[in-house]
Amino acid sequence: MREWTGVFRRGLSLENPLTMLMIGLCPTLAVSTKVEGAFFMGVAVIFVLTMSVVLVSSLRLYVPEQVRIPVFIVIVASFVTIVDLSMKAFLPDVYIFLGVWIPLIVTNCIILGRAEAFAYHNKVSLSAADGLGMGAGFSIVIVTLGLIRELFGSGEIVFLGARLLSFPEWYRAPNVLLLFPGAFIVFGFMVAAAKWYNLRTGTRMVQTSAHCTIEEGGR
Repeated sequence: MREWTGVFRRGLSLENPLTMLMIGLCPTLAVSTKVEGAFFMGVAVIFVLTMSVVLVSSLRLYVPEQVRIPVFIVIVASFVTIVDLSMKAFLPDVYIFLGVWIPLIVTNCIILGRAEAFAYHNKVSLSAADGLGMGAGFSIVIVTLGLIRELFGSGEIVFLGARLLSFPEWYRAPNVLLLFPGAFIVFGFMVAAAKWYNLRTGTRMVQTSAHCTIEEGGR
């Protein structure tokens, strides 16, 4: 259980696909103008990533190494099709907003990267933990980015037609936050904050390990 938790937590912070590994940036910056779009993109990535790595891990002993990449793509494309058709049927407005970025999940570096780097070499339970952790890490960052950009860039947060938050009328929203320059600026601050947090957490873990070792040696 501890190993499963450790793999899951890596995707949230130390190996976060966006703030640390810097993969999957194109859809992140493109759809994070709205919390609504960012949220459902995150849900889609969690579903596709987790299901794909679980299936890849289940079939890893039966897939020849020479054809593993085409097999990965077929697996990912199958789950992306499920997401695409489901969103088109039940969330048409969100589907229109996300547009081409839903089918492009097939080529997302996060999905194929985790299938190749982790799921193809590890058992199903750990692959599921990796998929959930990476997907959750991606979702946390993209939703936070969308929250900042939409709230401060438009002065309100609208989710499925309902206004959740809004600034007073005197607030003049800087529209630059809804453009790519604003996305890069906000994301840069988020990367800096994530690196600071990981550095601080890593230092604390090293100090704790060293302290425990000294105490055990003294005994």
